[in-house]
Amino acid sequence: MTEPQIAVTADVDPSAKLGPGTVIWHLAQVREHAELGSGCIVGRGAYVGTGVRVGNNVKLQNYALVYEPAVLEDGVFVGPGAVLTNDVYPRSVDVTGGLKRGGDWTAQGVVVRTGASVGARAVIVAGREIGRYALVAAGAVVSRDVPDFALVAGNPARRIGWVGRAGVRLEPDGEGRWRCPRTGEGYVETEGGLAPAADFQSAPESP
Repeated sequence: MTEPQIAVTADVDPSAKLGPGTVIWHLAQVREHAELGSGCIVGRGAYVGTGVRVGNNVKLQNYALVYEPAVLEDGVFVGPGAVLTNDVYPRSVDVTGGLKRGGDWTAQGVVVRTGASVGARAVIVAGREIGRYALVAAGAVVSRDVPDFALVAGNPARRIGWVGRAGVRLEPDGEGRWRCPRTGEGYVETEGGLAPAADFQSAPESP
């Protein structure tokens, strides 16, 4: 892979770590000690907060805002204008009227697991977790954790279906079973979640 590419108008702190092939576009800002893996794309005007950790092949679209101490695993997509917040009780001032400083509150980062997608203009409340390959619809406001493979929408966001690894809405395939119309992959509904059917296949016995 090639060396990281940084637009001349981008603001990348010298302490930030960028993996090979990562591209930082016009007016984007990557703060102190942020870490981005290989093959990432940070779009125009996007923001990556101090110490945020980003895996490989992650896409942050234009003006996406990822506040510390968020963690984005491999293959995550964050759509244009989406916001991953970090303050559960946001206030500009404390109870005495003084301006709040860093020591006056505790940042709680959002965690986005492998392959998940956050749609355009979605807002993820501080401290929430988006499960593997889940899909948050555009404009949704996520105030609760999102299970693996869940499709959530609305304000507050609620599960309206399931999606597979390809991001396509799954179709029913029998009691508690689902199938991806694009890839043919099967999935099994579990208590509160979904998992690939392959995870439930018993391993072959040893000879």
